Amino acid sequence: MARPVTLFTIQWGDLPLEELCKLAKDMGYEGLELAIGTHLDVHRAAADPAYVQEVKELLHKYDLDCWAISAHLAGQCVTDSIQWAYDPRLDGFAPAELAGKPDEIQKWAIEEVKLTARAAQAMGVKTVTFFMGSPIWKFWYSFPQTSEEMIEDGYQKVKQLWTPIFDEYDRCGVKLALEVHPTEIAFDYWSTKRLLETFEYRPTLGINMAPSHLIWQGIDPSVFILDFADRIYHVHIKDAKMNLNGRNGILGSHITFGNQRRGWNFVSPGHGDVDFDNIIRALNQIGYTGPLSIEWEDSGMERVFGGTEACAFTKKINFSASDVAFDSAIKNQ
Repeated sequence: MARPVTLFTIQWGDLPLEELCKLAKDMGYEGLELAIGTHLDVHRAAADPAYVQEVKELLHKYDLDCWAISAHLAGQCVTDSIQWAYDPRLDGFAPAELAGKPDEIQKWAIEEVKLTARAAQAMGVKTVTFFMGSPIWKFWYSFPQTSEEMIEDGYQKVKQLWTPIFDEYDRCGVKLALEVHPTEIAFDYWSTKRLLETFEYRPTLGINMAPSHLIWQGIDPSVFILDFADRIYHVHIKDAKMNLNGRNGILGSHITFGNQRRGWNFVSPGHGDVDFDNIIRALNQIGYTGPLSIEWEDSGMERVFGGTEACAFTKKINFSASDVAFDSAIKNQ
């Protein structure tokens, strides 16, 4: 199948890029989804062709390519650093000197995400995966009572903040693929539809399809793919395993990932409850030919073993659509 199998690098941020490139090749990958900050300096990439060439040569040295780069952490800071929605956990995503200064974190984040568009353009990459945060995530459960005006204000605030950023992506010829995810303005089916409507289905904004965030909410990822077919700009291969035994709940109970007292956990692809066969069939139906990027998260498995197995698993399920009807040869002679 022509779809390349890549590795999202953010969970491997403790490794220098060349060490990760060598490891990724050894594990069988064909490319990397580079995380800004850890494995790609967007300031240098946006302004220094020599640096871009250096990164490309390093990738090619290990027979790797890059089809997408990630701005998840900076993107989260754009919205969640609004004064009245500020989350102090963002301090870990921004430069240390900005800790506790939401206005400065937001200013930094907006520039960082815009620079990512220019870096992607310089790298010849057409897609940036990202988070955008949400000023209304804390309202997901409507108590104290949440008015429709509060929700609409949140969507409009996101539109106000992100429209100038989208303008920069349009200038650079780069698309944004939002990972639908808890804590985001789009975290399930209907909130995604509302976000796309808020932006009047602007082509700049699409989806980074990540099924592991949907199944524990009771959402079928294949239905999601088919209904938002023209917005699937990138795909994460990531699994989750349900463990609802009568004690464990889907909200996680403030228990660390990997603990069997949780109602669900992220697990290595193929070890959970995501129906990847049906996902591939849905991707084939909509004509998706972009990368299948493994976002490897499994607190119960050694990561090199898991990363290697995940790559092999993804290649095994990466089948093409049939170019002939199975019954076309069955006819009267």
